[in-house]
Amino acid sequence: MPYGGSAFVPSLRICHKPGVNLIPTSLADHLPSRSETLRAAETIAIGTVGGLLFLWANLPGGLISGAMIAVGGAALAGRQLHLPPIVTQSVLLLLGISLGSLVSRQLIQHMSAYPLTIGLLALATFCSTFGSSLYLQRFHGWDQTSALLAGSPGALSQITMLAAEKGADVAGIAVVQTIRVIILTAALPLVLVVAGVSPSAPTFLSAAIASPIGLGILIAASVAVALLLRLAKFPASWMFGAMLASSVLHGTGLVEGGLPNWMRNVALVGIGALIGSRFARMRITTLRAHIAAGLGSFAVAIAVSAIFVAVLLWTTHVRFADIVVAFAPGAMDAMLALALTLHIDPIFVGAHHLSRFIFVSIATPGIVHLFGRPQEDVDD
Repeated sequence: MPYGGSAFVPSLRICHKPGVNLIPTSLADHLPSRSETLRAAETIAIGTVGGLLFLWANLPGGLISGAMIAVGGAALAGRQLHLPPIVTQSVLLLLGISLGSLVSRQLIQHMSAYPLTIGLLALATFCSTFGSSLYLQRFHGWDQTSALLAGSPGALSQITMLAAEKGADVAGIAVVQTIRVIILTAALPLVLVVAGVSPSAPTFLSAAIASPIGLGILIAASVAVALLLRLAKFPASWMFGAMLASSVLHGTGLVEGGLPNWMRNVALVGIGALIGSRFARMRITTLRAHIAAGLGSFAVAIAVSAIFVAVLLWTTHVRFADIVVAFAPGAMDAMLALALTLHIDPIFVGAHHLSRFIFVSIATPGIVHLFGRPQEDVDD
């Protein structure tokens, strides 16, 4: 299952030994061992240095992008970087609380446009998946099943398990999906700033800080709701549970103010480090073998998404930055973290990425069954 119910899979291990099932392990409810603690400390330290350097350079989304690039580079250099489940859960919880604290009546002014935009998002996801799949088959010789799964945006853990079940190229799929997330997380803030639609201010957000009692209530309520959603197998339960609890508490006025800036920034660095650590589970040879496929597939997905973004810009009054981040074919954890740091409507972005996560999780098995073909059939 996804970590904290999210689209990232920190436990995914790409193995190249014949006969080994490439399935992400389940989220373990235990404290990290000494070795895990040391690896986590190294991962966080490297991510923090990278994030602070990007922040010092006043780059948009600096904490996320800097942490991701620093950890990713160290992982490719051979460091076995990793964040244990308890750390990822904490990061997602802080992210959800921070997003919920931004909720106000003004942020729901575009809710009337949601049915149209979510409907177009589902269509965009369908077109993007088949466009990327066709590209991978025609230009890189991928089999139909592997191409369809690699072209499906988000829900990597579900995609990985389905790929292993169908005998598809799990390593190639993971590389293509990871490249897409990395490029979006690093480039999207720069694109928005260049387009003049997003502030280039540092990631430290100025907001009132909740009282100690308020913080205690926020954290307790967020953990409780997240656990309930997780029991219900709700996607991204840790992040959305915290976001839901925080939204209700702030929307009703029961709690005023949010997390201290340092907690919010810890969450942003954590998300970036988590994305970058995915490279620790890939061999350089595997990455090189599939990097062209990943870049080409990403270009096709962006081109398709751009068409639907243009249609919405002409037909609705939703802000350009909100639509771009909501329709970006990346993991929802990263996109919601960018929404937080770039001052983009978290409700709009969250609703759309959650909708796509559910759509992909439900529709992809059927699409693969109808249009895909197992790897072993191709080799015959």
